[in-house]
Amino acid sequence: MIPIRDTASAKVYPVVNMAIIGLNVLIFLWQPSPGPALEHFFYLYGLVPARYTVPWINQHFTTGQQVFSFFSFIFLHGGFLHILGNMWFLYIFGENVEGRLGPLRYLVFYLLCGVASGIAHFTFNSHANIPIIGASGAIAGVMGAYILLYPRARILTLIPIFIFPWFVEIPAFFFLGFWFVIQFINAAGSGAHDSDIAWWAHVGGFLVGMLSVKLFLKLPSLGLSDPLRRAAERKTSSRLQLVRTAQTAADSHLHGTLSVTPYEALAGTQKLINISTGFRKQLFRVNVPEGTQDGTVLRLKGLGKPLPDGGRGDVYLRVRVQSRLPNR
Repeated sequence: MIPIRDTASAKVYPVVNMAIIGLNVLIFLWQPSPGPALEHFFYLYGLVPARYTVPWINQHFTTGQQVFSFFSFIFLHGGFLHILGNMWFLYIFGENVEGRLGPLRYLVFYLLCGVASGIAHFTFNSHANIPIIGASGAIAGVMGAYILLYPRARILTLIPIFIFPWFVEIPAFFFLGFWFVIQFINAAGSGAHDSDIAWWAHVGGFLVGMLSVKLFLKLPSLGLSDPLRRAAERKTSSRLQLVRTAQTAADSHLHGTLSVTPYEALAGTQKLINISTGFRKQLFRVNVPEGTQDGTVLRLKGLGKPLPDGGRGDVYLRVRVQSRLPNR
């Protein structure tokens, strides 16, 4: 299952989340090429539990290096697929969590989850002499926060069936809950040194994210994020949208809702929509004309249910113009 996007609409651009993604990519490109230099680099800046528990290893590192590794390992990745998977999950789930916490609190929250994931790994692998790297523990914390903040959201998920893409919306609590159970099973079933995946880091990060996000929401805002939030207000909504249609017993046409921002309604836009009618799911391109008003109905001719005469009904999409982000 590949998550494409969530249905919880973020009204601000995730400045910090995208900056974290950009920093991870830059560090990945800056890393040494595979070989002895890269192995030394990971051992120095990755998290190696044995550096703290084995005296003859510990003596080769300064206190500053030991502390710094609990932060630096979060920004290192071992290969293209490693960073691609991590950054995609962060892109999907970090956006709305930052929207709820605000940029500054989100940054602190992300780093806290990353450090906590390292401590969780260290607790269960205290003498491991293999560096762990990657943002997955911190991202697990973001996912743990998401499951509490947006339990009713749905994750638009791509499920490849042979060569045919099948898009389905999965409840966030099920998608993330299933992911966590898999991590816990793998963590509980792996020995201290027989896995190159830091399963306990995933588990620890997820739990700390769940336990701390409510506390972060209660922390008083200093107001420093407000100008940034207003400047980062989104002008566009998600380009790909899954439309759930409905019909009456006497109606051969399908009816659904398409969401756009005030800017898109004014300037016009194009959307890709995935219309679900039973097991039939297809992608279509929809043009939203300039000057569209809230409540405007767009007609997609011939995309509805089959008719007895061999033709097809239509799809009617009611445009919903999202409200702007209120001043804080």
